[in-house]
Amino acid sequence: MTKADLVGKIADKAGLTKANAERALNAFLDEVEKTLVDDGKLTLTGFGTFSVEQRQARTGRNPRTGAEIKIPATKVVKFRPGKILKDSVK
Repeated sequence: MTKADLVGKIADKAGLTKANAERALNAFLDEVEKTLVDDGKLTLTGFGTFSVEQRQARTGRNPRTGAEIKIPATKVVKFRPGKILKDSVK
């Protein structure tokens, strides 16, 4: 599913125009991003939890040459699904 498909489904389900549905989706995504940057964690009860975690620096290998490379430390976003989402996917 693409973002445009999701906007169309939101518009149909909520009785909104596609333009309003896209604005609502963009506002939601902006707030999720802002919350993760500021707080590092966002919990949507029943749906799941987004969190920012630190990945340590490590040594890897270039698959083409086999040479060792240093992979720098970085922050990654992780998602843990909630019970309601897990149960609905089963």
